[in-house]
Amino acid sequence: MRTIFTAVGMGIALSIGAQAAQAQDVESACEALADLTLSEVVSLEVESVPAGPYSTPGRGQRQDVNDVPAFCKVTGVVEPAINFEVWLPEPEAWNGRFQAVGGGGFAGVISYSAMVPNVTAGYVTASTDTGHVASDLEWLSDEGLLRDYGYRAINEMTSKSKAILGAYYGRAADYNYFNGCSTGGRQGLMQAQRFHDDYDGIVSGAPVNHFVATHYTQLWIALAAKPVGDTLLTPTELSVVNSAVLAQCDTIDGVEDGVIEDPRMCTFDPGTLQCSSGASSQCLSPEQVDAVRKIYAGPSNPRTGEQLHPGLAPGGELSWSLVAGSGAAPIADEYFSRSVFNDVDWDWRTFDYDSDVERSYETTGEALVATDPHLGEFRDAGNKLILYHGWNDQVIFPEGTIDYYQRVAATVGSGADGGIGETRDFFRLFMAPGMQHCRGGPGPSQFDAQAAIEAWVEEGIAPDRIEASLVEDGNVTRTRPLCPYPETARYVGGDPDQAASFVCSE
Repeated sequence: MRTIFTAVGMGIALSIGAQAAQAQDVESACEALADLTLSEVVSLEVESVPAGPYSTPGRGQRQDVNDVPAFCKVTGVVEPAINFEVWLPEPEAWNGRFQAVGGGGFAGVISYSAMVPNVTAGYVTASTDTGHVASDLEWLSDEGLLRDYGYRAINEMTSKSKAILGAYYGRAADYNYFNGCSTGGRQGLMQAQRFHDDYDGIVSGAPVNHFVATHYTQLWIALAAKPVGDTLLTPTELSVVNSAVLAQCDTIDGVEDGVIEDPRMCTFDPGTLQCSSGASSQCLSPEQVDAVRKIYAGPSNPRTGEQLHPGLAPGGELSWSLVAGSGAAPIADEYFSRSVFNDVDWDWRTFDYDSDVERSYETTGEALVATDPHLGEFRDAGNKLILYHGWNDQVIFPEGTIDYYQRVAATVGSGADGGIGETRDFFRLFMAPGMQHCRGGPGPSQFDAQAAIEAWVEEGIAPDRIEASLVEDGNVTRTRPLCPYPETARYVGGDPDQAASFVCSE
C-alpha cells in the first residue's frame, strides 16, 4: 500500500512540477512579446492574466467577469494614436482561430464586451479604439485621424495582431475572422473592399457603410418630425401609427405575430389616420401625416426630386423616437459640423440636400464610405461574407443594405436574377424581421452568425438559413429562420413560434 501511495504521490509531484514549468514557459512566452519590433508600433506592453475573475479596464466601460481562462494580454499603440489590444489564450486552450471584433458609433474604446466571450471560447481576439478616445471629438476635424477611424486602424490592428499571434504560438491561425455590427459592420465591409486578404470570413451587421447618406437621412428624419418647436411624433402618435401598420400588414406572411416579414410588401398610407375633424389621440394631424410620410420615404434632392436614400421601414415605429425625438442624432450633428463644415456652431437644420450632399462626399467619402461593390478579389481569394440587418432598425436604414447587396450582385455576377445566384456562392444577406439596431425589437434577434461563417469557411456549408430566437425575461419564446436574400420565411403549418414551421422561399 505504501509503495503504491508513494509512486502515485511522486507522479502527482512530477505532474505539479511539469504544470508549474509549463505555466512558467507560457508566462515567459507572453513576456517575450514585449520585445517584438513591429512597423509603426510605438508602444507594446504585455500582461499574463491568470484564470479566474477579471475586471476589464477602460473609460467608463468596466466589466466584472466571474471567470475567464488564463490569457496573454498585449496592448499596443500604432502611430499616431491607434490603441489596440490582442488577447491570446494559452496554447492548449486556443481553438486555432483569430476573431477580431468591430466597434460602435464613433468607436474610441476597446470592445471588451466582445473580447471577453471570444477569449473564453478559445479565440485569439483583438479590438482597436481606431485612433482616438471616445470623450474627444476634435479628431473629427483631422483628415488623418478620420482616415484611421474609417479604415486604417482596423487594417493595422489586423496585421499587428497576426504578427503577435505568430510569435506567441509559433504559427499562423488556421482561420481569420472579423465580426462587427453598426460601425463594426462598416469596418467589416471596408475590410472586404480594401484588404481582401485580411480575413477568411467576415460577419457584418447593420453596417453604416453608406456613412454620409446614413447621417444626412438621420437629419432628414429629425427635421420631418420637428420642423419647429416640439416634436410632432411623440410615443403616443408613433404607437397609433404602429398599431395601424400591423393591423394592415402583420398577416401578409401568414402569421399574426407583431412582426412584418418584409416591410416592402406593406403599402400602408399614413393618410388613413388623418383626423376628419378636431384632434384625437387616435388620429393624426395633417402635419403629423406629412412627417410620417417623409420618414418612410427618406430624403430627396429638392432641385431634381431624386431619391437620395431610403427612409425607415413600416413596422418599427415604436423605436423611432431615437431619431425622430427632440432633435438631430448627436453623431450626425457632430459629424457634419466638425468633419464636413468645420464649424461647431453649424445648425443641422440648414443642411442642403443638393449642394451639401456633394460637399460631404467630396470631404469625407473616401475615408468613411464603404459601398464599393467590386468584391471580385475578395471572392477569388476564397473568402466568405455574411451580411445581416434588422428590418426594425431605427438608426441605420435597412433598404440601403439591400441596395448595396444588389449592386454587388450586379457587379460580380450576371444573369436574369441580377447576379444574386452567383453572389450567394461567397456573400449572403440575411434580413431579420422585427429586429432593431443590431439587437432587440419584437422579432427574433439572437442568432449565431459566427458559427454560420465558420461552417461556410471551414466545411463549405453555405448557410441556407440561420435560426434566430426571441428571448424575453431570459426565456426563448419564439424561433424563426433568417433566410438568405431574396428569400423570406414562409409559414407552412404547425406551431408559429417554432422555426420548424417555416421554410425559406422566394
